[in-house]
Amino acid sequence: QEQLVESGGGLVQTGGSLRLSCAGTGRTFSSYTLGWFRQAPGKERESVAFISRSGGTTYYTDSVKGRFTISRDNAKNTMYLQMNSLKFEDAAVYYCAASVVPALPLSEYDVTFWGRGTQVTVSS
Repeated sequence: QEQLVESGGGLVQTGGSLRLSCAGTGRTFSSYTLGWFRQAPGKERESVAFISRSGGTTYYTDSVKGRFTISRDNAKNTMYLQMNSLKFEDAAVYYCAASVVPALPLSEYDVTFWGRGTQVTVSS
């Protein structure tokens, strides 16, 4: 069983940066494909970024390419999402996800474990 705990969300101005973290509590963290989804009010949950088990392969949805960077440190059981040049449309609850599916990108149906989410608010 893997528990995922997100942190790092908050309020930031447009153009600013935040770094989200996702800490895993299990012993098999490195065996999972990991990623981030987000859900804004009134909208469906959408994919943001994913990273392979080794960290060697990443995937980004088009709207965040060049602005967000996903990474992981398996020794620390932690995944990160560095978010730069934030826009209003990036505001959402961000969810950490882990999957036994090795392929990228993940769909929601591939996710084995979910975090509870962390709120990102972007203001002018």
